[in-house]
Formats: sequence, C-alpha cells, structure tokens
Amino acid sequence: MDSFELNKIAGGLLAGLLFMMGLGILSDAIFKAKKPIVAGYALPAAEEGGAASSAPAAAAAPAEPIAVRLASADAKKGEAVAKACTACHSFDKGGANKVGPALYNVVERAKGAAAGFNYSAGLKERAGKGEKWDYESLDAFILNPKAYVAGTAMSYAGLADPAKRADLIAYLRGQADSPAALPAK
Repeated sequence: MDSFELNKIAGGLLAGLLFMMGLGILSDAIFKAKKPIVAGYALPAAEEGGAASSAPAAAAAPAEPIAVRLASADAKKGEAVAKACTACHSFDKGGANKVGPALYNVVERAKGAAAGFNYSAGLKERAGKGEKWDYESLDAFILNPKAYVAGTAMSYAGLADPAKRADLIAYLRGQADSPAALPAK
C-alpha cells in the first residue's frame, strides 16, 4: 500500500469526524434546550403507608384524644380507608384469617384472640396480660404498628392522619354484632 492510499484513509476518517462534529454543533443550534429555573426535580413528600421511618409517624401523634375524634368520625370514609387493609385482613362475620387476622368484632376483643391465627411473640405477650383492643390501643397500633408492638409481623408502616384513623376505627366498631360503646369525651 502506497502513501497515497494511506492519505485517502486518513482523510476519510478526518472528514467523518469533522462531519460528526459539525452535525452536533448544528443540532445544538436548532434544538436549544431551556435551562431550568431551579436545578433538579421536586421530590414528592413521604406518602402515608409508604416506607417512611417511624420517627415522623410518632411525631404526628394526635393532639386530640380518640374519643373526641370518634365523635366526628365517618364510618363510610373509614370503609374506604379499610379497602387497603383487605389485602391482609377480612372484615366479614366469620371471615377467614389471611396474612393478618380477621377483624370482625375487633373492638374490645382480647388481643391475640382471633381463632386459628398465629400471632407474633409481642402480641402473644400482650394477650397473656389480658389486654383488649380498646379505642386508644387501636389508634396507637394503626398509627405505628411496629412502635406499638415490638417484633410485630405486620409490615404496614402506619396511618399518620388522625382523622383517617378515627374514621377507620369507627368502621371497625361497626363491624360487630353489637358495636362497642363509644368512649366518653
């Protein structure tokens, strides 16, 4: 191969590179990208039931007691909130245990008392002490299950909104043959 052939190959490569560089400059001139006013993207706030840490959920503890919130709670809204719970719990009378225990007649029921369900050690310990699911304990458990019962198998992160918790508890109260009495204000 003589030097004239090598010059043709080198010239072709340089012409190709020059063409690519010119095409890049031309496309940048035609399709000019606008610079953002604020660099980066706005991130969404932590969602309820998301993977938020337990510290924010604990900090969102209600100022009003559950008895006051239950007075204005809406069981229909609570039923809508409970739809997310149906993946793991049943609310029907005689409903079967799923990943979690059946929740029919749960208000004022002894903790760890759903027949045929294998509870976590922490809940079995509370059941051994004779504790019941009263309104305050349901509210605290729904706020942050892992903080309320250490070692619970429930993977739900908790419901931070006090009004939604009250609506859910009002719905749970209605899921019984004879609903438990509302607490005194």
